Amino acid sequence: MGNLPFETLKREIWTKKDCETSDKFGCKPKDRPAESLFNYGIVNIDKPKGPTSHQVSAYVQKILKIKKSGHSGTLDPKVTGVLPTALGKSTRAVQVLLIAGKEYICLMHIHKEVPKDTIREKMGEFVGKIRQMPPIKSAVKRQWRYRNVYYIDILDIKEKDVLFKVGCQAGTYIRKLCHDMGTAMGTGAHMAELRRTKAGPFMEDTLVSLQDLTDAVYYFKEEGNDKLLRHVIKPIEFAVQHLAKVWVMDTAVENICQGADLAVPGICKVHENIEKNHNIAIMTLKGELIALGEARMGSSEMLKKTKGIAVKTRKVFLPIGTYPKIQRDTSKTKSIKDNNDNNKK
Repeated sequence: MGNLPFETLKREIWTKKDCETSDKFGCKPKDRPAESLFNYGIVNIDKPKGPTSHQVSAYVQKILKIKKSGHSGTLDPKVTGVLPTALGKSTRAVQVLLIAGKEYICLMHIHKEVPKDTIREKMGEFVGKIRQMPPIKSAVKRQWRYRNVYYIDILDIKEKDVLFKVGCQAGTYIRKLCHDMGTAMGTGAHMAELRRTKAGPFMEDTLVSLQDLTDAVYYFKEEGNDKLLRHVIKPIEFAVQHLAKVWVMDTAVENICQGADLAVPGICKVHENIEKNHNIAIMTLKGELIALGEARMGSSEMLKKTKGIAVKTRKVFLPIGTYPKIQRDTSKTKSIKDNNDNNKK
């Protein structure tokens, strides 16, 4: 069985310098107040057949009584499965899920019977870089696009029906993939059923129904029990677990929260294999997501250099004031200036 690209990465953590974090500021994501999940959480909804993805997102808003939510990757009304729905300020993290790989289980119906060996051969030709024309009913401009298909695992073949699992780059149209594979077989084919099983780090083992979410809110608000709520709504950090990360010292956190770029002196640890221009997550030593950014250096440079901008800050998530702003001690500089002025006299 295949894996999405991020699932096969085994990143080591490299230490630049030993740092400690104070218990006075911030907290581990699991220790945050349950109320924070309504603004900094993501729920992995098991989308049912019928409603659109936008409607499901609207249902989530109504259940939680919040004003903002956003889903990662649209599913057609008839398609079921993984639909990560970000809440409140977490919606700004949806973009990193949109570019992550997706996995589907599909039932394809071939229009004429084809030998099993031919089916396997022709479907295997669609693993790798493929060219696709989006279907007429799509949210993007109809022009040829290249997409990566990471794996196609055939689960069962019964007469003219083929059940298979496919891992692919975001933006790959499975309905069109079935059509193109049928064309390659010389018979034609169409997608009969589809279910999404992975969207980046969100998989079927964390799926919850809209009813599960409703129950969790009831127990939390009416009975003061947050156990189910914490189970169904994941902290925002869950959504970036597939990204490379940089961990910073406490004294660097507040500046980043105010939009400053991350300079090399603030770094404590980095993931290996970070490359320039890669999207990465900036984290506290307690595992809190501070911001998403774009690497300006590779991992080795971050370790070796003593100055310079390591990460360009793009989207900040940790609230300002979570960590104290470290005031620069100017008394020594002022004393030196006063002495110099006295010497001139």
